[in-house]
Amino acid sequence: MTHNPILVLILMAWTCAAAFAADAVFDVRDYGAKADGATLCTTAIQKAMDACAAGGGGTVLLAGGRFLSGTICLRSHVTLRIEAGATLLGSTNIAHYPDNIPAIRSYTDKYVKQSLIAGENLENIGITGRGLIDGQGRSFKIKDRKRPYENRPYLIRLVNCRDVLVESVRLQHSAMWMQHYLGCERVTMRGVRVWNFGNANNDGLDLDGCKDCTVSQCVFESDDDAITLKSTFERPCDSITISDCVARSHCNAIKMGTESNGGFKNITIANCVVTSPHDANVTYGHTRGISGISLELVDGGQLERIAISNISIHGVGVPLFLRLGDRARPFKDGMEPQPVGSFRDVVINNIVATGVGKIGCSITGLTNAPIHNVSLSNLMFEFEGGGARKLAEKEVAELPKKYPESTMFGELPAYGFYCRHVKGLRFSNIQLRTASADRRHAMVFDDVENLTADGLDASFWPGGAAMLGLAQVRDALIRGCKPCAKDSAFLRLSGDKSRNITLIANDLGGAGKAIEVAPGAHKDAIVMK
Repeated sequence: MTHNPILVLILMAWTCAAAFAADAVFDVRDYGAKADGATLCTTAIQKAMDACAAGGGGTVLLAGGRFLSGTICLRSHVTLRIEAGATLLGSTNIAHYPDNIPAIRSYTDKYVKQSLIAGENLENIGITGRGLIDGQGRSFKIKDRKRPYENRPYLIRLVNCRDVLVESVRLQHSAMWMQHYLGCERVTMRGVRVWNFGNANNDGLDLDGCKDCTVSQCVFESDDDAITLKSTFERPCDSITISDCVARSHCNAIKMGTESNGGFKNITIANCVVTSPHDANVTYGHTRGISGISLELVDGGQLERIAISNISIHGVGVPLFLRLGDRARPFKDGMEPQPVGSFRDVVINNIVATGVGKIGCSITGLTNAPIHNVSLSNLMFEFEGGGARKLAEKEVAELPKKYPESTMFGELPAYGFYCRHVKGLRFSNIQLRTASADRRHAMVFDDVENLTADGLDASFWPGGAAMLGLAQVRDALIRGCKPCAKDSAFLRLSGDKSRNITLIANDLGGAGKAIEVAPGAHKDAIVMK
């Protein structure tokens, strides 16, 4: 084979130029930045960013001190690297953060228009290094309670960007959400440490209508929600994995919602630890975090193909909260209210929760829009206990329009799980305990169709309600359960529509009696084998 020497030289030159561009480092100090924490460096940092982009890309470097800045606009093919020992310090003057109105219209248009780090329609960008980005969020005060989000910049906001790497950096004290990724694709977040207790609405991470994203080996500690998937416009969050993370929150540690206009599809969450923050002041949430995992669909959209596994939860109010509601909030002016969404195909497996509150978990759809196909297995939960017997008779309001939160119904008729308006619900190998006496049901199923409860082991106390409460339940199989309260029933049946309920291989020797049948229910709705 013969080679054209000129072609070979051209290829070598092109390869060397590409490698040089990839390795090119632009130190912001060479462009006039002062690492004294007092001199405003916005212009110098932006000059370095623009020069790097003009040269074909590379790295903009912050090293050796504290660099005060207003808004920095990222550029395609450029990585912002903050070295260990260096800090990018957000200015405390809102005038240093120009408004940025992205082309994507979303409900966040009503929130904040400024950020410390900004980018739109970019590709191949990064924020890396082992340094610190500090938004100095405490300096931005809420001045108008009617517009509380105004003039509190995000730390990072990227819109419609592709191939984003955020790695190893420490992020702290945003004035608003720490990170907002709106309509982005292929975001990789790895080894990031977030500490966000500087202001109200201090989320740790918000992926909003994003696709093909991975979040791993991160620690999120925040006053508001720690890890949040949102859909504030028509695009869903799709194909996202969250793994090997720690989430500590005064609100909801891991959450989908509340905004759900586009929905959530193909999401996995695995191998995570959830707790309340240990040593942080409460600004907005509760000392004991509100919930461990919350899945909320209230503004239309579809929530489907969600898999959650191997989660350790400690010291939060409610371990699990699943809610299909009908807030129906449009994401922009002039839109019709959103129709009720579709919530289906959720698998939750291998969850341990201790030291949690006494409200109870809930899985609730709507009368004419049930949740479909939820499977929970291998759960070991220990609740605070203390629920009174009269709560077992509580009528739980529907509240279709109410803001979704695990506290929205108050203390539930069951200390463990309250499930209503569900078709296709399976519990397998479930252990429920209370630290103190609780005389509510362990589990309540209300308007549930196609129910399987297999291998339930639950505390219930003398003088308490039946272990299981079934109301208007159709087509149920209850198998392999072992109650242990001599003066309480195993199961209480109510509702004239309850039918085709089969009990198999349950050890009822520890129950005072097997079944209580409420007035209006039909005893022959239950078959014991």
